Amino acid sequence: MSSVPRGLRFGFDRCAFERGRAHDGTREISFARVLEREGAPLRFMDLVTVPPGADIGLHTHASDNEEIYVIVSGTGRMTLDGEEFQVNPGDVVVNRPGGTHGLQNGSGEEMRIVVIEVRSTLERVP
Repeated sequence: MSSVPRGLRFGFDRCAFERGRAHDGTREISFARVLEREGAPLRFMDLVTVPPGADIGLHTHASDNEEIYVIVSGTGRMTLDGEEFQVNPGDVVVNRPGGTHGLQNGSGEEMRIVVIEVRSTLERVP
């Protein structure tokens, strides 16, 4: 088994989390920015915990980026461009350039997600 170079491997148990409200959410979440690259196609990657009853508030992105949510554990309700649906572990949701989205944890257990923002040259699709 080959070793992974230091700085390229991340885990929830090795991150320093901060607490705050995301996009005017109703309660605090915890997040750790594990990677940030200004000017690169991969802009950032966050590890996020959303406690029961907390949310990432509904918000709209600029047309020069898209955001990917990877649901690691827990369940919740995702709102994506006016459509609401259940998300479960293993789900991947792509929030398109210029799109509007939010995530709510209405379950009794903590949600863990990975949020990845990438630069996009795609134009907003109505």
